[in-house]
Amino acid sequence: MDDAFRSNEEAGQEYNLKRHFQTKHINFGHNLSKQELQKKANDLTKRLKQQQNVFDKTSSLQRNATKASFILANKIAKQNKSFAEAEFIKDCMVDALLTASGRFQWFSIALDESTDIQDTAQLLIYIRGIDENFEITEELLSMESLKDTTTGKDLFNSVINSSIRSGLTLNKLASITTDGAPSLTGKHSSLVKLLNDKIKEDFPLHSVLSFHCIIHQKSLCKSSLKLKHVIEPVVHAVNLIRSRGLKHRQFRSFLEDVEADFTDVLYYTNVRWLSIGKVLKRVWDLKAEILMFLKMQDISCDFLNEMESDEWVCDFAFAVDIMQKLNELNTKLQGKGIFAHELYLEVKAFQWKLGLFAKQLNEQKFIHFPLLKTQSVTQESSDKYSSQLMALQKEFIRRFADFKAVEGLFDLLNSPLACDIETTTEELQIELIHLQADNSLKMMFESKPLVEFYASLHSKKFQNLKKFARKMFVLFASTYICEQTFSIMKINKGKNRSLLTDSNLQSVLRISTSNLTPNFDKLVNDSSQLHHSH
Repeated sequence: MDDAFRSNEEAGQEYNLKRHFQTKHINFGHNLSKQELQKKANDLTKRLKQQQNVFDKTSSLQRNATKASFILANKIAKQNKSFAEAEFIKDCMVDALLTASGRFQWFSIALDESTDIQDTAQLLIYIRGIDENFEITEELLSMESLKDTTTGKDLFNSVINSSIRSGLTLNKLASITTDGAPSLTGKHSSLVKLLNDKIKEDFPLHSVLSFHCIIHQKSLCKSSLKLKHVIEPVVHAVNLIRSRGLKHRQFRSFLEDVEADFTDVLYYTNVRWLSIGKVLKRVWDLKAEILMFLKMQDISCDFLNEMESDEWVCDFAFAVDIMQKLNELNTKLQGKGIFAHELYLEVKAFQWKLGLFAKQLNEQKFIHFPLLKTQSVTQESSDKYSSQLMALQKEFIRRFADFKAVEGLFDLLNSPLACDIETTTEELQIELIHLQADNSLKMMFESKPLVEFYASLHSKKFQNLKKFARKMFVLFASTYICEQTFSIMKINKGKNRSLLTDSNLQSVLRISTSNLTPNFDKLVNDSSQLHHSH
């Protein structure tokens, strides 16, 4: 039918052209030879193509300009500018996420809740999913605004509604990671409890892993160090200097006069406890200048008095050294797209280091504590520091029990060629035998990144092993990605933009944090900005 229609249409066009030629150009070519007529026809054809090229070029320029406007709007949103210039991009990115999530074999979610400047509770839900080809997608699934209560039931309903909108089924959910708040992880009516109950009801054979954010857990371990007697005098001295405008300016001027290595002390905030490590280090580096300034200004404080005690100065040095190590661990645990087994390896290694440090300090070996090494440390103090590190190690072991429970799975994922086959699940044993017996696969394991290695395995021969690997790769070990997004939220919805709606805020957060790139060519084709001249 379509072919017949096109034939009739083409015949009509040919008839119209012939009639036009015979009416308007009946004498064309009468005085020309055959060769001249052919040349004239070629010239006319060339002129026609040139005219068509002009129109094509104009259309191309219009398309490119439209595409550039979309790209520019995307960049504007990335830089946290006005949402009005880029909100339309959000729908395209949501479509891209929906397309990706439809291919997920497994997915996990990480979520955290915080209030914005208008005291609206905002629940961030991040998703990490993996498809058959081991393509991993990590994106903001949803921001749910809670205007009333934030009970476990409220959070549960938000997660379920978000999953339904995204076409996700809970039998593909591998894990859920939270910051450990009671409404999220409590034993009775928390989000995790309600979610597990629903999964057991809908999918009796399916179970979901749950984790308490590995970074948050680590921060809770610091209380076992018992450094309050060091931290309080230091923080008091810093706040004494920084909270008074005149004293602060005088102190900075004093540091310049004495040519100190630093030009200021760092302000401490209880919200970010790891900032204390940086504060302690800066005060240690400037301790001589701070003491001199306090005496010159006739300021009396505990820090001034404590610095007269050799034992307290040793405690101060120990505090700076151990907090530096905790800060280094924190840096390793932060980041987007880091796999759970990689983060747990860092924590596990730190636990082992604590055992080594404790043993060495007990023997008065200070090789890993450079500041403490500069002090005259008594055996009594060495024993005290050793005991504190042992207590810290025990706290790490206690708090990371949820990750310890899946340590065997992490080991299997990370070292399938070295695992004890008899201790693995039955469905993986035969495939692991084939894997360990194949020398070419051993060579491939050593030369490829872990994800690429599993992706390259034969789909039928290693079906169960690949399924296991996909599940492990989507696990979230932390909610750091949520904390990063809350920082962006505060930038975009601050005092000067407090009236930003929840919908617009979600659009900005999605574009600001997304790894997805909108299909700009599709936007151009669908856009009403394109108007062709007739």
